[in-house]
Amino acid sequence: MTAPEFPAGTTPGARLPSTPPLALLLDVDGPVASPVTRDVKPGIIADLVALATAGIPVIFNTGRSDTFIREQVMAPMIAAGMPAGTVIHAICEKGAVWFSYTAAGPGPIHVDHDLAVPRSYGDDVRRLVAEDYARHMFFDETKRAMVSVEQHIEVPSADYLAEQKLFDSDAMDLMTRHGMGVVRLEHHAPNSDDEVDYRVDPTIISTDIESVRLGKDLGASRAVELLAAQGITPQAWRTVGDSRTDYAMADWLHHNDHPVKHIDVRPADGVPVKPYDVLTAADLGLGEDVIHDDAGGAFLRSWREAMVS
Repeated sequence: MTAPEFPAGTTPGARLPSTPPLALLLDVDGPVASPVTRDVKPGIIADLVALATAGIPVIFNTGRSDTFIREQVMAPMIAAGMPAGTVIHAICEKGAVWFSYTAAGPGPIHVDHDLAVPRSYGDDVRRLVAEDYARHMFFDETKRAMVSVEQHIEVPSADYLAEQKLFDSDAMDLMTRHGMGVVRLEHHAPNSDDEVDYRVDPTIISTDIESVRLGKDLGASRAVELLAAQGITPQAWRTVGDSRTDYAMADWLHHNDHPVKHIDVRPADGVPVKPYDVLTAADLGLGEDVIHDDAGGAFLRSWREAMVS
C-alpha cells in the first residue's frame, strides 16, 4: 500500500502544534460515517484520535448538525481516550454552525442566524413530511439553520430516491408560496425581485434546504480561521469528501494559496479536472468497490501509519 506523502522536509510523528505537516478537513457522511448505518466504525475513531493526538489538526466540515457530531463522532472519540488538551473543530450545517470539543466535552455552539432558513418555512416542511412523506423520510429536528429531511435507514435506497424527487418538488413549490427564490440543481425559481437566496440540495440519503451562501467552501474558510485563532498554520491540507460539492473545500484552499490534495471516496460521479491533485482509493492500491467510509478509513489509516513509520 502506498500512503499519500507528507510534505517534504517534515518529520512524521513529530508534534508540531504551530506548523503541522497536514491538516485534515473531513466531510462526515460517506468518508467518516457510513451512509448506510450512519455511525462511525471503531477503527476510524481510533485513527482520528491517533492523528489528533499526534498534532495533526482534525476538522469536520459537514452538513450534519452539531447534535450528530456530538453523538456519532465526539462521544466515541472521547470514549476512545482522546487526551486532555486535544482540540477538535466541527463546522456543521455547511458553515452555519460550528463548535470545538476536547476530552472534557463540547464548547459553545456558534450559529450564524443570518444564514438560517425562516422558521415559518421549516414549520411547513415539517408538516409536509408528517402528512405525505413520513414512510420514507423524517424531519431533522436537530438543525439550527438549515431545514433537512433524511431517509429512514430501513427504506431501500431506490425507493427513497424516487420519493425524494417528489419531496424536493413539493419543497420548492412551498418555498415559492413563501415568496422565496430557490434553486435545485439546474432548476432556478427566483422570487419577485428576481433573486435566489435558497438552495434545495439533494444527497443520496437526504435533502438539505439552505441559504445559497452556505457550502463546503464557507466551512473551509471557517476551518482556517479556527486554526489561526490557535496560532496554527498547516503546511498542507487534505480534504476528504464523497460528492462533487465537497470539492469546494479544496477549491477554496487552493484559491487562497494553501497546498491541498482532495480525496474523493465516491469517484463514480466522475473526477473533475482540478489544479490540485485528486486521490481515490486506487492510489492506495485498492479496488473500485472500496468507497465511502471504507475508503475514508483506508486514507486515515495510511496517514496514521506514515506518522509512525
